[in-house]
Amino acid sequence: MEAVLDVLRQAGAALLGLLQSPFYYLAVLLIMLQYMRQTRLERKLFAVRLHAWPTQLGRTIVAGLAVGFIISCVGLFLGVTVTGEAVLWMWGTAAVLVFVRLRYLCFAYSVGLLGILQWAFGWTSLGERSDWIGSAAVSLAGLDIPGLLVLVALMHLGEALLVRWQGARFTSPLFLEGKRGKLVGGYSLHGYWPVPMLLLVPAVSGGSGDALPWTVLLGDGSLWSNGFTMIGFPMMIGFSELTRSLLPEAKARSASKGLLYYGLGVGAVAVAASFWSPLTLAAALCALLLHEALVAISYFKEEASSPFYVHDERGLRVLAVIPGTPAEAMGIVAGEVIHKVNGVQVRTKEELYAALHVHSAFAKLEVLNHEGQVKFLQRARYAGEHHQLGVVLAPDDRAGYYAAATPASLLDLLMRKRTAKSRQQHAAVSASSSQPASTQASL
Repeated sequence: MEAVLDVLRQAGAALLGLLQSPFYYLAVLLIMLQYMRQTRLERKLFAVRLHAWPTQLGRTIVAGLAVGFIISCVGLFLGVTVTGEAVLWMWGTAAVLVFVRLRYLCFAYSVGLLGILQWAFGWTSLGERSDWIGSAAVSLAGLDIPGLLVLVALMHLGEALLVRWQGARFTSPLFLEGKRGKLVGGYSLHGYWPVPMLLLVPAVSGGSGDALPWTVLLGDGSLWSNGFTMIGFPMMIGFSELTRSLLPEAKARSASKGLLYYGLGVGAVAVAASFWSPLTLAAALCALLLHEALVAISYFKEEASSPFYVHDERGLRVLAVIPGTPAEAMGIVAGEVIHKVNGVQVRTKEELYAALHVHSAFAKLEVLNHEGQVKFLQRARYAGEHHQLGVVLAPDDRAGYYAAATPASLLDLLMRKRTAKSRQQHAAVSASSSQPASTQASL
């Protein structure tokens, strides 16, 4: 019982320190900027807001707290050594990388790069210098890279859980340019979560005074004989995917599975490196290369698949449904095909408008679901409701703007004013942080 109370006291002190740390609030700020940016893009493409960024931000904060609690409980028994210097190194490296690509904010890149630098500096005599370069080299050499990579693996397992749980909610429909220049519909999936964690640290002096009451999995157990303390460790995890060929739910499941395999693979190599240090460089390279492999596999799968969000001879493909509209009340969902309206088959937007006005106060629809079966839907229409019942249709050749995603950096998030360019002017503006696809709309 005394050991439990001691852990709770240490946790309270670490939580207080976490609330005073600027890194957690920086993560929340970056996430807020990203969601605000996506909202502006939706207004540009569809003249309506499909998501409320405060709601999205609230969901990510709550989910991040839940996953942080789970990982913190697991970390109690791992023995991962994270110091204040390690936190500064990880966030400092991530802060530099984020100006190159926003997706490099992931700590898989910062810890992997730190592992490579630690190995490279080990072949030099920089640590013998008496200036700040020598101090930095000594500090870098003291980082527990295998332990940090185990932490990165745990974060990606937590990310796999979050993507499976919430990934489909953080989606934005887009008009994209297809392989042959024809416009197609697609989805940007982008979820980011600030994850506050509490981790045990062996105390050299000033710790609890009592040895850790259980045996940790990693590291030398004698490190904990002098007692332990606990630190608050803010992290940020997230993913960004683009799909033209899958429903958001299917893409989220695929991304979650890839993250699960990544976390297990990196975790296995990192645990092995914690027992045999020559594997540290291999573990760092795995963290970097396997993460890039996830991005490449997703990209090539999309390139090899046919676009899904396009109109065909059956009718008009629904790209998205605006919340709070008649379409949502009728049960229309993204990916379905509007076949007939008021008994009239529709293949263009003009035919849809004309069919809706056959009975201006009533709408009777035949909609093909994802399995190709017919759904019969009907609803009264009222003045002031959305002119398309609230559906966002896949683009046609007359779409005014489309998205051409280029890899974005932090500078793109901070730039607020952009000149709106039409599709006919062929001017591309970045629409998403890490999508290897194409965006032609201003923010």
